[in-house]
Amino acid sequence: MTTTVSYDDVAGLAGTDLGYTDWLEVTQDRVNLFADATDDHQWIHVDPARATEGPFGAPIAHGFLSLSLTVKFWSELFDVTGVSTRVNYGLDKVRFVSPVKVGARVRMTAVIAEVTEVKGGYQFAVDQTIEIEGAEKPAVVARGLYRFYA
Repeated sequence: MTTTVSYDDVAGLAGTDLGYTDWLEVTQDRVNLFADATDDHQWIHVDPARATEGPFGAPIAHGFLSLSLTVKFWSELFDVTGVSTRVNYGLDKVRFVSPVKVGARVRMTAVIAEVTEVKGGYQFAVDQTIEIEGAEKPAVVARGLYRFYA
């Protein structure tokens, strides 16, 4: 469920738990498209037959593919009305904790850790965790930095 707030109300949102996104299946097609976009065609990602015999027992998503899903998931969890521009400003403390096997389902949970005023807007530091359905450890833990300008 998306939390939607007015730009005028964002300053006090530090500590807000945004909950969870819906689950998303990581398909081989998505992995292959990411491999084409990044020119990273390592066999553990794009050769299902060989990957079955590899260290993970199946093809896995690129770590940066899993991380890039934070953009999709962030927009599912949070929106600010009354802004002219939204910017993905950066990332802090990124860790690829567990590989995501093709066919696994992932989702994100997020907590707004900090809200800081910047020139012309606000910056949010958001603690994001990409979870793998049925797994003990998450796929990705990162602090996303987002800016909203009036």
